[in-house]
Amino acid sequence: MVICFLTDFGLQDDFVGTCHGVIARIAPGARVIDVTHGIPPTQVLQGALVLSSTLPYMPVGVHLAVVDPGVGGVRRPVALEDAEGRLFVGPDNGLLLPAAERAGITRARELVNPEYALETISRTFHGRDLFAPAAAHLANGVPLDDLGPPLDPDALVRLDLPRPSFSDDRIDATALYVDSFGNIALNLTRDDAEHAGVVPGSRVELELAGERYFAVMARTFADARPGDVILYEDSYRNMSIAINRGNAASMLHATSGRPLRIRVLGPGVSLR
Repeated sequence: MVICFLTDFGLQDDFVGTCHGVIARIAPGARVIDVTHGIPPTQVLQGALVLSSTLPYMPVGVHLAVVDPGVGGVRRPVALEDAEGRLFVGPDNGLLLPAAERAGITRARELVNPEYALETISRTFHGRDLFAPAAAHLANGVPLDDLGPPLDPDALVRLDLPRPSFSDDRIDATALYVDSFGNIALNLTRDDAEHAGVVPGSRVELELAGERYFAVMARTFADARPGDVILYEDSYRNMSIAINRGNAASMLHATSGRPLRIRVLGPGVSLR
């Protein structure tokens, strides 16, 4: 079985490799797909959104996700199953739910059975000692019910996902996350943008952190000149902001969770 692995561990330290080693010792036949280990540290919301967005492109298997600022605290370690037979392993901090609820959660278990964890569990590295072993045992065919007692899916922790608001010619949105190119993903879909009158070619004003910038809604980067700010539909069908051949997050001082205002100006406004 395949294990799809997502964390905020980065690649500079040994954390990812050590988890791979634990999985290989327990389930040497399992194939591990590293979705990403570049989630910014402690950014549970960004991890949850990336896990959910990439899910349709991953094989049905075990989804091991660890973005866990509450490690060693009161949050529960859990394993979930959805209606398509996918299994999810990670902390009960909202990280797993946007992905697991795409098809609907059918079962949830708390990870408490010591048979499916390492003999010694660190207070600060549950990814290695608890989550990776549980994922590996599931990949080996261990029944989900053997990992621990049942949990009510309705009692699992859910994230407060920001929603956009609309008024006249204005959209109040939120920067959800920033990728390594400096592109800024927003909590807007293409349908949201079209509902507000923003279509390809529309000119808009972006207001972020007290600064204002003109931009155009574009279908592709090739529609804009180098250095132009664009609003575009990204590969997951959400709206994002970019600078053609530049770094939008750096220029706009954007960070995850920061509010952003979009004013619809219509055609004919020059980009600066």
